[in-house]
Amino acid sequence: MTGRVLEVVQAGSVPYAEALEWQHALVQSRIDGRLAHDLLLLLEHPPVVTLGRGSRADHLLSPDGVEVFEIERGGDVTFHGPGQLVGYPILDLTGHKRDLHWYLRTLELALIDALARLGVPAGRNPGYTGVWTGGRKIGSIGVHVKRWITSHGFALNVTTDLSQFGRIVPCGIPGVEMTSVERETGNGKGDTSLWDEAVAAGIRGVEMTSVERETKAPVAEDLWAHALDAVVRGFEDAFGVKATASRSGVTGTRQAGAPAD
Repeated sequence: MTGRVLEVVQAGSVPYAEALEWQHALVQSRIDGRLAHDLLLLLEHPPVVTLGRGSRADHLLSPDGVEVFEIERGGDVTFHGPGQLVGYPILDLTGHKRDLHWYLRTLELALIDALARLGVPAGRNPGYTGVWTGGRKIGSIGVHVKRWITSHGFALNVTTDLSQFGRIVPCGIPGVEMTSVERETGNGKGDTSLWDEAVAAGIRGVEMTSVERETKAPVAEDLWAHALDAVVRGFEDAFGVKATASRSGVTGTRQAGAPAD
């Protein structure tokens, strides 16, 4: 592990438009040097469909009842909604490696590591970006890079309502089957109401004693908390960083916003 710090920001449930503006503001702050180190925003969205730069109109099958956004990330169409753990890393790749291919593969590795901690064997699917298990897709990735500062990121299905993916051709892959941690492990309750506790558990995860972990194991029903823990630790291992809970004024940029360009 290097001396690099990854500040993990608790965000809760954030409307997509607000999260998009927030990312733009953070990226600009990182470019301008007003943001000292890398960030990882962890949040979930109300139901929304996003169309990446590679999307096709016929991959949006049923937009009724959800907002639809055309955005600057790579990739095709995806769905975000409650129970899906969304991560937006705001990283300066000059401090890691100026290589988009490396970044995508490292994001995949972080999720593969996280899923292994959750008891879900996962891996890559040659020719496709993202993370898969048993031929089913469990994690989607789509990123944008501006002056080597990253935005957008990943979506990991934890307790997601998988029927919502029927609205789209997920990631533009005909016939793809989407899955979730809850489905693969069979032990989730689909309860995401304890977001604050879940994020706290994730940040504390690397510092818990074995006794503390055993005490929390019965709350293994709280699949969300375990997923947060696993993702934070996966990022630490994959990117060689030390994760810390946000104690700065980062959330102020959420209100300030910044125009996209």
